[in-house]
Amino acid sequence: MNSDPIRVAVIGALGRMGRTVCEAVTQAADLELAERLDEGSDISGLAGGGADVAVDFTVPAVAESNVHDLIDAGVHAVVGTTGWDEASLGRVREHLARAPGVNVLIAPNFALSAVLAMRFAAQAAPYFESAEIIELHHPAKVDAPSGTAVHTAQLVAAAREAAGLGPGPDATTTALEGARGAEVDGVRVHSVRLRGLVAHEEVLLGNPGEQLTIRTDAFDRVSFMPGVLLAVRSVGRLPGLTVGLDAVLDLGR
Repeated sequence: MNSDPIRVAVIGALGRMGRTVCEAVTQAADLELAERLDEGSDISGLAGGGADVAVDFTVPAVAESNVHDLIDAGVHAVVGTTGWDEASLGRVREHLARAPGVNVLIAPNFALSAVLAMRFAAQAAPYFESAEIIELHHPAKVDAPSGTAVHTAQLVAAAREAAGLGPGPDATTTALEGARGAEVDGVRVHSVRLRGLVAHEEVLLGNPGEQLTIRTDAFDRVSFMPGVLLAVRSVGRLPGLTVGLDAVLDLGR
C-alpha cells in the first residue's frame, strides 16, 4: 500500500534555488508541493497541516526567524540558507527542546560532491602540515566565506586538533588587509566572487614535497536537488537539530 506523499512548502520559492527546488519536488512521485512562499510570506499559515516539511532557501537575514516560525507551526524544516553560527544554532536547539516531534536539518551544502569533499578533507587533514581553503562563487552571493567553506574549515580544524597538530607554517609578518583571507578555527579561507562561477571549493593540503587538492564544482543548481530531496524525506526521523547532510548518507566513520 502506498503511503501519502510528503507535503512540502518552499520558502524563497521565487529565487533561483527556490524555483529549482519547486520543480524537483513537483517531479518526485513521493512528494507534493503544498506551498510556494516568498521571503516575506506568513509562515504561520502552514500550521495545522499546511505542510509536513518546509525547505528554506532565502537569505541569512531571515532564515533563523523562518526556522523559529516553522517550529512554532509544527513543521519540519530543511534549510539550505547559510550564515549560521553556534549562537544561532544554539537558539534553534533550545527552541526544539520545547517542541518535541519537530525536527530541523541545516546543511551548509546539499551537493553530494561537496558533502563528500568535506568528509575527505577531514579524513586527510591530520596527515598534512598545511591546510587552506579557497571557495569560489557567483558575484550575487551575499555572504563570505560561504557556509560550506566555514563548515569545511571547522571539520579540518577539528581533525587537526584531534591529531595534535598545531598551526600550519606561515612566516607572513606584513600583509595588506585580507591578503591571507579569513581565519576559521585557525584555518585560512579565501573567497572569490567572479562572474561565470556557480559554486566551487578547493581544499589545499600540503607537506614538504607534496600537495593534495580536493575540489568540488557545482555547475548548475540541479546538482543540489538529490541532497535536498534526501533531506526532505529524512528529516522526519532525525530528532532535534541535525547539521550537515552526513547524517542521512551512509559514509561510515
